[in-house]
Amino acid sequence: MKVWNLGESIIILLIVGLLSLVANSVPGKVGVIEAIPGLLILIAIAIAGILMAKYLPGHIPAAAYVTTLGCILTIPGLPCADFIFMYVKKVGFMALCTPILAYAGISIGKDLDAFRNTGWRIVILSCVIFMGTYLGSAIIAQVILKAMGQI
Repeated sequence: MKVWNLGESIIILLIVGLLSLVANSVPGKVGVIEAIPGLLILIAIAIAGILMAKYLPGHIPAAAYVTTLGCILTIPGLPCADFIFMYVKKVGFMALCTPILAYAGISIGKDLDAFRNTGWRIVILSCVIFMGTYLGSAIIAQVILKAMGQI
């Protein structure tokens, strides 16, 4: 069993942040220097979520803490919400997804034997889950936008 190391987590987050900076500058809309504060805020939220998952009781995944913390910090009306939004909006979603998905692909590739042993059912289950999530999100967005009079 591998021992968890905060230093390794921070290094990985910094590497992902650096790759995200490069990916964020490709479209040319936002410069590298402009995106640095937003990425540092996102990295800080991720580190806080990782620490919360490690030290708070309940064995809740770090991703849940990171998401919840990000949502709480950006609630309109909180003093930090405008500050965080001002910088994080300069970081593109696709710029963040690219290195994260590459890392996930490498992780799966490393454990290809375990992935192969899960069988063909996992592929079907994954496709059904992705489609259900997409359709559910689209329906919710449609209802909300229609209720707001946006469409």
